[in-house]
Amino acid sequence: MQTTATRPKIMVTGGGRGVVGHAGTRLLTDLADATGLTSAFSDALAGLRQRQRGHDPGRIAVDLAVMLADGGKAIADLAVLRDQQGLFGPVASDPTAWRLLSRLDEPALAVLRAARAQAREVAWAQHAEARGDLPQPAVAGRQVDGLVLDIDATIVACHSEKESATRTWKKTFGFHPLLCFLDNTGEALAGLLREGRAGSNTTADHITVLDQALAQIPDAVRHGTPLLLRSDAAGSTHGFLAHIRSLREQHHDIRFSVGAAITAPVREAILAATDWVPAIDTDGDLRDHAEVCEITGLLDTTGWPDGTRFIVRRERPHPGAQLSLFDTIEGWRHQMVATDTPPGNGSIQHLEARHRAHARVEDRIRTGKNTGFGRFPSRHFAINQAWLELALTGIDLLAWTRTLLLDGDLATAEPKKLRYRLLHVAARLTRTARRTRLAIAADWPWTDALTSAFSRLAALPRPTG
Repeated sequence: MQTTATRPKIMVTGGGRGVVGHAGTRLLTDLADATGLTSAFSDALAGLRQRQRGHDPGRIAVDLAVMLADGGKAIADLAVLRDQQGLFGPVASDPTAWRLLSRLDEPALAVLRAARAQAREVAWAQHAEARGDLPQPAVAGRQVDGLVLDIDATIVACHSEKESATRTWKKTFGFHPLLCFLDNTGEALAGLLREGRAGSNTTADHITVLDQALAQIPDAVRHGTPLLLRSDAAGSTHGFLAHIRSLREQHHDIRFSVGAAITAPVREAILAATDWVPAIDTDGDLRDHAEVCEITGLLDTTGWPDGTRFIVRRERPHPGAQLSLFDTIEGWRHQMVATDTPPGNGSIQHLEARHRAHARVEDRIRTGKNTGFGRFPSRHFAINQAWLELALTGIDLLAWTRTLLLDGDLATAEPKKLRYRLLHVAARLTRTARRTRLAIAADWPWTDALTSAFSRLAALPRPTG
């Protein structure tokens, strides 16, 4: 019988010198400087500085965002940065960080969003110079041109009384934030913290989040690049779609692809439809027992924007699928997509598969909850909204790290993988010849990836002016 070798015996002491943890997290702080995020935050929050020799409010905000990107869950986790001053420099105390968050009211958050957009413009310009165009999403073996914005809401449960935390439609208790992510890169463009009982299909909230997301996209890109807005059925309100259409009158080349409810007229159209064709998976292969059909000509489209098309997908339900009475009778599970992509821009199979790729936003939300907005620290709603904004900033820093500095599987890795392989690595900090050196273990499997990332970071062009 073969047995596993025993672990080597060790003796633990506390006498190590020059050893630091979370060494790879320095990559995030330096990237914040390289993209101009730190200076932009400092300028935006200059009016909140209380003492000339005190901590820079913008630097505090960046340190909080870095801490969240690194996997921290509470302000107390700033200690990981603060207690390693040789690596991260001076970091504010917990009470100082709390005071900053308490002063970030809506006007302050507005200037923070503008600062984040300014840094994003720099990051995208750096990407264009160093690596070319931004990544393009691919669905069913075909590239989706332009930028793809995904809007979705999520429930964040609370386990104590917090301002505006209420019972949710899922019979839990907490908040119901609405978020927008960029599918091309995984960046978090916008987020709106809402009370738990906020409706799923609230037109005003969707408009607010979309407008904030568009404001994050540089003007030169926003006005010259095709944009696709995807949402589930919560985004199919006529008011929201009318707002999207109005943006086209402002020279935004934007189209929508949203889920739509299966109503009685839709069910009648489904029964009358005859032109069913095989559906495809997001990898381009035919999907067994699934079909799609366009039913636009069989529906009354009053109230919908001109040119809206309706594509229905039906498939044999898998065990445990939630079915309506209509689905149960017909033996198919039905879903419908409403889009204003005109004919000639892809088959209905591709358009339907393109919409189903919206499900990727669920991964963005899942990892985002582990990057700050899965837990809100305060009883005060305004502080929690500020926390959400900094969490979105941390998500951006991770996205820029992947697109600007990493290759291979790390360029598409989720935050947990980045933390375990790069950010949380230990290293030795030494000072020789007036220079500080960070030495990562030679036999760590991802040492080359991390040192290459630092080299690429050093080579990035810096913003001027």
